[in-house]
Amino acid sequence: MQEFLIANYHAHTWRCQHAYGTEREYIEAAIAMGIQEFGFSDHIPFPETDGYVSSIRMKMEQAPEYVGTIRALGREYKDDIRIYVGFEAEYVPEFYEEQMRMFHAFGCDYLILGQHFLKSEELGPYTGTETEDEGRIREYVDIIIEGMKTGSYLYLAHPDLMNYQGMDSVYDWEMTRLCREMKELGIPLEINMLGMTYDRVYPAERFWKIAGELQNEVVLGLDAHCLEDVVNTGTYHKCMELAAKYNLNLMKRIPLDNSADEIIEGNVKNDRG
Repeated sequence: MQEFLIANYHAHTWRCQHAYGTEREYIEAAIAMGIQEFGFSDHIPFPETDGYVSSIRMKMEQAPEYVGTIRALGREYKDDIRIYVGFEAEYVPEFYEEQMRMFHAFGCDYLILGQHFLKSEELGPYTGTETEDEGRIREYVDIIIEGMKTGSYLYLAHPDLMNYQGMDSVYDWEMTRLCREMKELGIPLEINMLGMTYDRVYPAERFWKIAGELQNEVVLGLDAHCLEDVVNTGTYHKCMELAAKYNLNLMKRIPLDNSADEIIEGNVKNDRG
C-alpha cells in the first residue's frame, strides 16, 4: 500500500449529474487505499424558484434517499471504515435557513463550504471564471467570511477557486484577509486534489504561499467525482509536494465525533502529520 490520505470529507455522487460510479464502489476503493474515514459531501440542493432547475446538483426530493443510502452503507461497512454524510454548500443568505433546516432534519454530519457562485447558482457569477474585477474578489472573500462566521461549515473547499487575474497586490491583500480570518475562526483550508488532477486554476501556488506564511490549518480533499479520483496516488503526491514546498500545516483528519477515534490509531493530539 502506497502512502495515502487517511481521511477524506469531499466526495460526490451520481445525483449531482456530473459524477459517476456508486457509493459502494467509492467505499470499497477507499478501504483498499487504507482510508479510515470517508465523507460524502454532494452538492446541496437549492430551493427551486421561478422554474429554475439546476443541472449540477441533486433535486430537493433526492436528498432523503441520498442520506439514507449512505447511512445504510455506513452500517454495512462499519467494521472496515467510518462513513460520514454531509453536503458541499455555497453560502447564499436567502437560502441558508432552509438548507440548515434540511441539514438538521436529515441528521447529517457536516457541511463544507465551496463558494462556486457569489450569489445563487441561477444568478452567478461562477467564481472560477477569469476576471480582473477587484469587486468580485472582494465580494468572494466577504461572502466566505460571512458564511464561516455562522459556525456551520467544517472547512473551506478549494479556497483558491477565485480566478482573479488583475493586480497581484489586490490578490495578495484579499487572500491574506481570507486566510487570516479563517485562521482566527479555526477553519481549515482544502488543497483540492481534483483541481490538481485536471490542472485547473486551483490549487494556486500564490494562494498556498500566503496560507503557508500565515500557518493556516490545511486538509487534502479528493473532491471525488469518479472512482479513479479515490485511488489517485499521483495526485496525492503532487499535493504533498505542494504542502512541503510552502510548509503547510497539514491535518491528517478533522475530528467530527468521539466515535471516529475508535478506528483511528492514536488520538486527536496526533491528527497533524
